Amino acid sequence: MQKAERQNEDQGVERWGIFELVLEGPAGGNPFVEVSLSAEFRKGRRVFVPEGFYDGEGVYKVRFMPDEEGVWRYRTKSNKRELRGVTGEFLCTSARAGNHGPVSVRNRHHFGYADGQAYWPVGTTCYGWALKTAVKKRQTIASLRRSPFNKIRMIVMPFAGSRTRLFPFPGKSREDWDFSRFDPRFFHNYERCLRQLMALGIEADVIFFHPYDKGRYGFDMVPHSVNIRFLRYCIARFGAFRHVWWSIANEFDFLRTRKMSEWDSFGRAIAKHDPYGKLCSIHNGALMYNNQQPWITHASIQNGSAVADFGRARIYRDCFRKPVIYDEVCYEGNLRVRWGNLSGEEMTHRFWQGYIAGTYVGHSESWRKGLKRDSSWLGSGGKLEGKSWRRMGFLRRIMEEGPQEGIGPVDGDDMCVGGIRGRYYVVYFGWEKPGRWKVDLPRGVPDGARCRIDIIDTWDMKVKPVRGVITLKTKGRYHVVGANGEVIRLPRRPFMAIRIRILD
Repeated sequence: MQKAERQNEDQGVERWGIFELVLEGPAGGNPFVEVSLSAEFRKGRRVFVPEGFYDGEGVYKVRFMPDEEGVWRYRTKSNKRELRGVTGEFLCTSARAGNHGPVSVRNRHHFGYADGQAYWPVGTTCYGWALKTAVKKRQTIASLRRSPFNKIRMIVMPFAGSRTRLFPFPGKSREDWDFSRFDPRFFHNYERCLRQLMALGIEADVIFFHPYDKGRYGFDMVPHSVNIRFLRYCIARFGAFRHVWWSIANEFDFLRTRKMSEWDSFGRAIAKHDPYGKLCSIHNGALMYNNQQPWITHASIQNGSAVADFGRARIYRDCFRKPVIYDEVCYEGNLRVRWGNLSGEEMTHRFWQGYIAGTYVGHSESWRKGLKRDSSWLGSGGKLEGKSWRRMGFLRRIMEEGPQEGIGPVDGDDMCVGGIRGRYYVVYFGWEKPGRWKVDLPRGVPDGARCRIDIIDTWDMKVKPVRGVITLKTKGRYHVVGANGEVIRLPRRPFMAIRIRILD
């Protein structure tokens, strides 16, 4: 048994933590393509077989995320004698505070942690923060620490404006990349960023490919076989991180050098080589991907207008029969382009529209400061400067106070209503400014049921309970109304909502 391996075994690994098997092996030739390594981890009848990876300087690693307490035993497989047949065991202990395990789909349209706790994605996009300077990365982590975000979308491959000195392949420019090898230093940096996010309890939606190279590095021209090997290497390195999700691409259809058959093969490769079945999606530009593919766990959608239309959001949800996340609905900012100049009010409004439609929405900011083109949160991270991000925290609180199984759209009469029929309703007025609302809900509440009502100011982040308990009665075929004709007074401001909780 190798010394490095024994050191791993001496330490207990918490449930959904990372067990790392470190081995010494051949350093000559090209270990990235000439050496295969995996390990079979077994507990009773349960078996996982994650692939290992070469980490440079004769060091090989296999990472494993145990999901059950007790003793796990392992045995390595390799085409090299010194890496083959290494055996051992380790103890998986109970998860520590803050460790809820990986997120997966729950109740068809929603999400939950492995320990049973509900998960409400309140995400942001910060593409290139892991490729920035140490100072910029510290600013980003500090901003995330005080923010309400529990999910972040981030790219792996550098883009034209990255200004990075670290690259996934050895070399200095598109003329001399060695696509037969990887540069472990690049991945060490990325993993440090992933570990920082995990410590904050933030899910990392890792984006493999994108169309933003623009001829700078030539990574958009990498052969298909190299891309498959890149995916497998990333899965081997990042797959044991409980908070990692897979996003095959950002705006996949804008990357003209890839055929649709290649995108499909990327999805199949992830499904084959990820032993944990992590959440996986692909983000669209103008062309919607077939989100009914079996390897897609949830729909990641770009569409700024659809989320502002309650009905269209419902169509996506009903069509895909999977969770829907509007990861891009345009951004709060001051750019001249359409996608980068939402007001804080409009950004917040789109989050609430997504919520009551039973979907989820993603945030980002795009601010231009003088001649600095890459100074915004969207591309670089740093500091959050908009007005909407604090309101995302208020919405997250409303989500967490609601039904733990998640809400969906509920048919209303000329109003946007989400909730669970007969139990819980949220009526959202958006840009409208009503001065009153007569208690009137879609049918589904038993005659004589009682409810409590709150007035929610989504912009000022206030909840005002309506005094007393209101009794409901059925009215005709479609409605439930206040038995005494109750009228709720509203302040004639936009972005108001009403929450109705049925008591019996």
